Amino acid sequence: MTEITRRRLLGGVLVGAAVPIIGSGCGEDKSPVLAPPPKRVAKEFKNEDFYGADGKFDAAKAKEAYYYLMNCHSFPIMPVLKTDAFWVLDFGLGKFTEVGMAGIFYINDQRDDYLLHDIWLLPGQMIPEHYHVKTDKVAAKMEAWLVRHGTDYFGSEGDPTPGVEDIIPPSHKDCAKARHMVLKGPGELVKLEVAESRHWQKAGPEGAIVTEVATYHDMAALRFSHPQIKL
Repeated sequence: MTEITRRRLLGGVLVGAAVPIIGSGCGEDKSPVLAPPPKRVAKEFKNEDFYGADGKFDAAKAKEAYYYLMNCHSFPIMPVLKTDAFWVLDFGLGKFTEVGMAGIFYINDQRDDYLLHDIWLLPGQMIPEHYHVKTDKVAAKMEAWLVRHGTDYFGSEGDPTPGVEDIIPPSHKDCAKARHMVLKGPGELVKLEVAESRHWQKAGPEGAIVTEVATYHDMAALRFSHPQIKL
């Protein structure tokens, strides 16, 4: 894979606006940090480990993988993360280690229009490209992401970033339109600047634990670029 340096990728939010860099990045960054550097995830996950003989996605095994990720980053496994409120997805593509995620909505309030959401990604795992449209009930969702642990690539619409083709997984080469990309580490923020713009995330080799703050999330307003995705 083409080496992509943090110097090239840091220093922008989605669609190019700037935010302060407040945390560390990947590897041995010797600059001052407010959070410890990302920890390597030693375990190698195989896609077949998450599917039964019938090809059905095994959510329980997926959750165990995310608990392992949490332990690697000393992230507390709170009681709520052992309930059905903590969910996992393979997006119906059967390629969980390539395209998948875990998440929990701590709150998703339509009346007052705000959301608090945590996201977990295994090393190299992608949240597929998507966007949020305006409907008769809600405005287009706006959101921002704070990387808590690990590293995370954020893709958006805009000028293509050199090396982005090496980051987008094979399942999305033909359908993903977002080619502008930034890489963020612990304590660093990314904000979606343009409503209804397409965006995606993909974890680095350390995996990623990300907190999202946003306006109300309406499933009816969610659109994916990949035509075969199922929720």
